[in-house]
Amino acid sequence: MSYEPPRPVRGLLLTPEDKEAPARVRRLRALGLGERPEPALDAFADHLALLTGAPYAMVNFIGEERQFFAGLRVPAVAPVLREDGGRAEWGRTLPRDHGFCPHAVVRRKALVLEDVRDYPRFAGNPVVDEYGIHSYLGAPLLDGTGMALGTVCAADTGPRAWGREGLETIKALAAELVVRIERSARDGLPI
Repeated sequence: MSYEPPRPVRGLLLTPEDKEAPARVRRLRALGLGERPEPALDAFADHLALLTGAPYAMVNFIGEERQFFAGLRVPAVAPVLREDGGRAEWGRTLPRDHGFCPHAVVRRKALVLEDVRDYPRFAGNPVVDEYGIHSYLGAPLLDGTGMALGTVCAADTGPRAWGREGLETIKALAAELVVRIERSARDGLPI
């Protein structure tokens, strides 16, 4: 019998258990959100990308098994990230175990990762290798009932010093968007 040294653990990512997911899905359906792209939320993501200078920005609603980007801003041409010269293709959905938004939702707090590779818990996340995401700034969308509906977030392919200004910006934008969402639902108007 030969000795084999333990393999290094690239990341310790464990997507947190989300006991609110079924109730969140019901709440999102009641609000008419989380199933289709929303032009107003795409515009919101564009605004977030401009404010932060990040190439990626999303309004993300999180279900039981997947995430849905009802608002999405990605570069017109994705950077080359793969060894084969391929480019990451962003769509409107990701599995729930991809990315950092599920962590912000379960924690119910903003999450600032200036370089995700500095955190063993996050370094092995599939979005690091598949999309080249190396920094993340996100805040939960906490509605008037206390439900975390999803997040607003910005991401970059390089490390970013988001700083206190970035944290305050993302929190303020999340609060602003929740007001718009609830007003829209209450008054029967578009977001």
